[in-house]
Amino acid sequence: MYGLMIIVFTVSLLSSAVGAICGIGGGVIIKPVLDATGIMSVSAISFLSGCTVLSMSVVSVFKNLKAGTNNLSIKTSTLLAFGAVIGGVAGKLGFQTMKESAGNEALIGMVQAAILLAITVGTLIYTILKTRVKTRQYKSKRVLVSVGLILGIMSSFLGIGGGPMNLIALEYFFSMRTKEAAFNSLYIIMFSQIASLIQVFLTGTMPEISIVYGLLMVGGGILGGNIGSVVNKRFDEKAVNKLFIVLLMVIIGINVYNIIRFSSI
Repeated sequence: MYGLMIIVFTVSLLSSAVGAICGIGGGVIIKPVLDATGIMSVSAISFLSGCTVLSMSVVSVFKNLKAGTNNLSIKTSTLLAFGAVIGGVAGKLGFQTMKESAGNEALIGMVQAAILLAITVGTLIYTILKTRVKTRQYKSKRVLVSVGLILGIMSSFLGIGGGPMNLIALEYFFSMRTKEAAFNSLYIIMFSQIASLIQVFLTGTMPEISIVYGLLMVGGGILGGNIGSVVNKRFDEKAVNKLFIVLLMVIIGINVYNIIRFSSI
């Protein structure tokens, strides 16, 4: 029991720290890693991963704002967050519908892992080749809300909070630099996760969870958010990009393992 508690806390801590540095939230690591261990049900991991990401994003955003960072594009990210909130509600409903229809946690886990694998591979290819890609600078409110909507649906359905999708969208559609995109991604994640948590409580769809694991994961998220915020200030754009690429390769490996694991259950 104590060994599992250490695993849960360590995974949440390290994932949140790296998530705060790169702006991916941490759920994209927590979800597949804990799925691979089989410690909890797929639904419980999705819910607690979201709670952990929320705690990390709140800490990271407020620490950066307090430090006087100027990387936040308030208008752009607030509209994206608005779309992400609506998308988050839709994504959560989609997850619940699939869960009730399938009646098989392993099948749900396999679908989530397959989608996340495809997104991560695409993100890795873009990140490696992005110096050759001509980015855009959209300012239309309709485009902003629409992009946020798609990001919200995907992150909520997959239970990852935000993930690499946010960074790529911010860099490609709005020409943000890596560190700028990371901070704005955390800002968006914070609002979408608040809405997702409220929805779960209002609809009474919270899965059966372990309070101990929940406290450990949220505690790891808070501590990781603090650590990541400090480290992020010391990393330059190049270092953050390198860490992001390594992280994507690790996530790809874990998701391949999860697809094989869930398909055999």
